[in-house]
Amino acid sequence: MTAQTVTGPVAATELGMTLPHEHVIFGYPGYAGDVTLGGFDHAAALAACTETARALLSRGIRTVVDATPNECGRNPAFLREVSEATGLQILCATGFYYEGEGATTYFKFRASLGDAESEIYEMMKTEVTQGIAGTGIRAGVIKLASSRDAITPYEQMFFRAGARVQRETGVPIITHTQEGQQGPQQAELLTSLGADPERVMIGHMDGNTDPAYHRATLRYGVSIAFDRLGLQGLVGTPTDAERLEVLTTLLAEGHAGRLLLSHDSIWHWLGRPLPMPEVILPAVKDWHPLHLSADILPELHRRGITAEQIEQMTVGNPARLFG
Repeated sequence: MTAQTVTGPVAATELGMTLPHEHVIFGYPGYAGDVTLGGFDHAAALAACTETARALLSRGIRTVVDATPNECGRNPAFLREVSEATGLQILCATGFYYEGEGATTYFKFRASLGDAESEIYEMMKTEVTQGIAGTGIRAGVIKLASSRDAITPYEQMFFRAGARVQRETGVPIITHTQEGQQGPQQAELLTSLGADPERVMIGHMDGNTDPAYHRATLRYGVSIAFDRLGLQGLVGTPTDAERLEVLTTLLAEGHAGRLLLSHDSIWHWLGRPLPMPEVILPAVKDWHPLHLSADILPELHRRGITAEQIEQMTVGNPARLFG
């Protein structure tokens, strides 16, 4: 069993401690038009991201899944540079963002003229099996995303295409849910389309503090991610304390084999430097990719979570899911 990284296939047993949902570089659609004042400083970005990668390696983290959608600045060649410079293993995604924050016009327009869903399938299948934009770098995961109150018809095109590619290739699927909603609906849709639940991770589940929501999703046999650790009080996120209450409840119920942990952190924003108003600083002070190892895992130990359970969530489950 191997995982497809930006530097080639890696044995699942070699993935080690893995962060399954991060963003090395990321920009909201539109950043690419702000080139006069917000152009991409490659050298500065590379310096910042290699520094972060080395810090992760120093804490025992060996692999990161970069969940950046195609239209949000995904850059497989840049990811390969970071990986080759540091030794951090990185998986790259293929996929588009949810309708509310993605670049929707392109495939909506094509859908008005013909079969855009087949084109999305072709795009994903090619990026998984042959490589992305002539780089030879193959996507190691499919990224899917849905809106808060529904999986919209636009988003369903990507879910259907992604499930089809997964049926044919076995590539893992990871998802974005918005503000703690649509987890069970995503799991139901993907499994109804024939996706292998062993290869599906429903993301941002820690946006919801009701254990029943998590149980309803887990019933489909998928894995779920508490992957916005450190982001507290923005875009519908709860506090880490509230997250950990749910997490410990699920662990006590025996779900360690289906839980993964990450941050959804952004190491370098594309476009102009991001302004951070004073009022939101408390919400993001812990939102960085070292938070899990520095703060969350020690807190889980204090709560009585065993080393075996932590190993399962951070090493065993990623190896099964991505290998």
